[in-house]
Amino acid sequence: MPNRVRRPPLLRRLLLPALGAALLGLPAPAGAAPNPAPATLPTTDRIFSTIEDLVAIGPRRTGTEAGRRAASYVAERFRKAGLEGVGLLRAPSYDWHADRWGLSFDGQAIDAFPVSHSAVPDKTATGALGTGPDGIRAEMVDIGHGFAPKLGPSLKGKIAVFDLRFVLPLAGLTPFVEFFHDPKLTFLNPLSTFLTGNPYVTTMTDAVKAAQDAGAVGFVGILHDYFDSNRYHNEYYRRAKVAIPGMWVTKRDGGRLRAMMQRNPKGTGRLVLEAQRRRVLSDTVIGYLPGKTDDVVQIQSHHDSVGPGAVEDASGTAEVIALAEHFGAQGARKRQKTLMFTTFDTHFTGYQGHEEFARRYISERRDARRIVANVTIEHVGKQARITDGGKLQVLDQTEPRGIFENLSLPLKGKLIGNVVRNDLQGTAVLNGTLPQLVGGIPTDASFALISGIPTVSLIAGPAYMYDEQDTLDKIDKAQLRPVAQAFAELVNDLDPVPGAEIGLIPGVAGKRVAGDPWPLEPAPPFTTPVAPAPGPACVAAPRGRPARGLTLRPRSGRVLLRFVARRAGTVTVVGRDRRGRRLARRTVRTTACGTRTVRLPRGVVAVQVRDRRGAATARR
Repeated sequence: MPNRVRRPPLLRRLLLPALGAALLGLPAPAGAAPNPAPATLPTTDRIFSTIEDLVAIGPRRTGTEAGRRAASYVAERFRKAGLEGVGLLRAPSYDWHADRWGLSFDGQAIDAFPVSHSAVPDKTATGALGTGPDGIRAEMVDIGHGFAPKLGPSLKGKIAVFDLRFVLPLAGLTPFVEFFHDPKLTFLNPLSTFLTGNPYVTTMTDAVKAAQDAGAVGFVGILHDYFDSNRYHNEYYRRAKVAIPGMWVTKRDGGRLRAMMQRNPKGTGRLVLEAQRRRVLSDTVIGYLPGKTDDVVQIQSHHDSVGPGAVEDASGTAEVIALAEHFGAQGARKRQKTLMFTTFDTHFTGYQGHEEFARRYISERRDARRIVANVTIEHVGKQARITDGGKLQVLDQTEPRGIFENLSLPLKGKLIGNVVRNDLQGTAVLNGTLPQLVGGIPTDASFALISGIPTVSLIAGPAYMYDEQDTLDKIDKAQLRPVAQAFAELVNDLDPVPGAEIGLIPGVAGKRVAGDPWPLEPAPPFTTPVAPAPGPACVAAPRGRPARGLTLRPRSGRVLLRFVARRAGTVTVVGRDRRGRRLARRTVRTTACGTRTVRLPRGVVAVQVRDRRGAATARR
């Protein structure tokens, strides 16, 4: 019998990283010479141009035309990079969108934004959802300012008001820190960044569940830890049911609402939400670069978004495409391991694509290829802080980030070397072994990690990541190529290591089951949309009037308003009669340079289209 290698006991293997944290938890020295990049690695400008392409597609929501175009774009880039077997894994999901919404107290309007995926009575509900056109009229009850709502028997038939709190600051990750590279001290400069929670881990599900259980018919969440915006596009939290309609308001408007409630405790709130939910198919893009063996290293991000999605996650998708081009230029079967490139859908709609992928390719795989390591890249963005006045301030430095990993000790050391050598600013290496055992990590790689796959997952949580302000100017261009190079070196480090020796916990996850290999759907070619007929040029404008080309025309007992939006976001349309009386108020979602049509009552002769940054008017 061949000699067997004696491994340390499992407990010792789990504790070694924690002990290493005491030795490695100091910032690495600055001033190292730049690490030369290989010629096959795409340039910073090329990686950034990929991000521009994805943002130009528009909000890449699951199941929408823009979402499908984003998947086609990624598949086209994979094919051009030389990947084989490029196709789509399609899984059912749901597209939720609001058509009309509003919030008022005793007739005074409160600027609000609908809580995504609210008013959904069960996971499979479709069709018209929400309050109907008349809305809900009910007493409002404040259930607390803190992290835990204060409930009583008084919520039945009422609208609950609570603070939404972000509960996981960078400081909360310090028990997992094994090493950090931060020569510019971005973790502590400003100190508020270290202590501010990210927008992903929140009190939403607990607060809403408590309100629902107490009989509330609606809720208003005050964005206590957010900047001065109510455009918070929360994800669909698949483990929680949000059956009642909800609205987000800013901290400032929440204070105004609370002041009105104190002046008139028995005042009446009105909440309107008319939403639609439809069953759709998601598109996860997969492509291979075959190696000499069937052991697979998966390289992934997600391409869907709810707004421009520059940092989340056109940046991660662009890094995956850059690595596909880098390794594709070296040719197939030049490596030991097969490379599998993946960009997921359903990040915001329930992770159904991720779950189906884990089933097909890990727990119930049907072919000889087996995933032995996962590499995930998300959110290469600039640091943001919230000022004392509630404004979003974007700094010219890297948003602090972490790399969760559960690698063997030799590979852990190589990962740390890659971080330092490529000067990945503001980066902490975090122990992912304990989260693997107790429920996962707050990244797209969580499904791989909890399935037992050795995982390396880069993630940052900038304040703007769920907002329409996640735009191209937030990209940390200086870090795009260093991130790609660091992860290219990591993939090279993984290549010669036997699959069973990659993780801190030895072994290979998943099992092979009988059956033909899971099929992929063909990805349609990506085509550039046909240009519209010549007309006045539209230039997106961050300030000034939100719309141009306003026209009012009577039709079939109604008045139709048409306009071209000058920026993405939400506008309020107010229609008045000849005496100046308000006949209609609509909230309309817009895309930059997109044309919108709004139906108004027939008596409307004057209209105003406004947002926080300007207004446009028209008469007939």
